[in-house]
Amino acid sequence: MGSESAAPIRLAILEADTPIQGIKAKYGSYGGVFTYLFERACASLSPPQPLPSVLKLSAHDIVNDPAAYPDPDTVDAVLISGSKYSAYETEDWIERLVQYTRRCLEGGRVRVVGVCFGHQIVGRALGAEVARNVRGWEISVTQCELSDEGKKIFGVEKLAIHQMHRDAVFSLPPGAVALAHTDICAIQSMYLPKRFLTVQGHPEFTAEMVTEILEMRRYGGILGQDIFEDGMRRVSDKQDGIVVAQAFLRFLKE
Repeated sequence: MGSESAAPIRLAILEADTPIQGIKAKYGSYGGVFTYLFERACASLSPPQPLPSVLKLSAHDIVNDPAAYPDPDTVDAVLISGSKYSAYETEDWIERLVQYTRRCLEGGRVRVVGVCFGHQIVGRALGAEVARNVRGWEISVTQCELSDEGKKIFGVEKLAIHQMHRDAVFSLPPGAVALAHTDICAIQSMYLPKRFLTVQGHPEFTAEMVTEILEMRRYGGILGQDIFEDGMRRVSDKQDGIVVAQAFLRFLKE
């Protein structure tokens, strides 16, 4: 008899923000944005696989609904999205997220993927220093240098990924390995086998998404004209979002 295929991994997307207008109109929520990322990642596998055979996704608005969190017993992994908020702030919903993340990590079974704000939440939950980076913004497609372990995890020699942050993780949690760095941000990715894999960048972002975010933040006075123009020059550069998403998939199957 042939062996049965493995059941899809139950991945809960913890939505830590609401997308801006154009992204929301096209994808609905960040759950939709990550679904689109993982659809492309699965289609790029060899051989290609349909998303439902690999992942069973659910989305949870943890900012506006304290009861939205899935019971850890009902999922295999959680993915914490990016956010316009700062991971070191003390709003009730952020404190709840830190506690839930720590509970998942300490439980030993549920794995955690963190993206940007989510990367920082994992750091904070495990006692790492998270703060505003005095070196300023990283935006748009950015080249990251990989450690030897990072090259193994991502399967490439260098990593290009969309960025949109000026907060950072400044120390590694116990046992974690740093996978990538830039001149501005020394901890671009963290990994602990079978527990967590995080990235400071945004594998889920496309040039279209980042263009809208850059324009909104320029008009809102968040980004200066020089930073905006620098980001726009690189917004359509080749980037490795699907490479990162496939690394997430391999991590979830470890």
